Amino acid sequence: MRSRYTAYAMGGHGEYLLNTWHKAQMPALNAQSLSELSQQWYRLEIVDKSQMGDRATVEFKAYYLNKNSEPCMLHERSDFIRESGVWLYLSGEIL
Repeated sequence: MRSRYTAYAMGGHGEYLLNTWHKAQMPALNAQSLSELSQQWYRLEIVDKSQMGDRATVEFKAYYLNKNSEPCMLHERSDFIRESGVWLYLSGEIL
């Protein structure tokens, strides 16, 4: 979760985001579009997390500045699955 947030926050890491997205749930996006910085992310807060074997859920709040430099927040509960030792993003629910 933290590494995916960092990839979004830094920009330029669309290939990493695709590689950590479960193939069955991957959206129709490419590495170039995922590499673009659309917001200025500045803080990640993990609200809750749980793991049962190779499945995990992370609830987080990610803070960013919009195009008008106003503070905004994304609150999401994300599901992950571990395959061959690698955690992959499955889906997220905006809260």
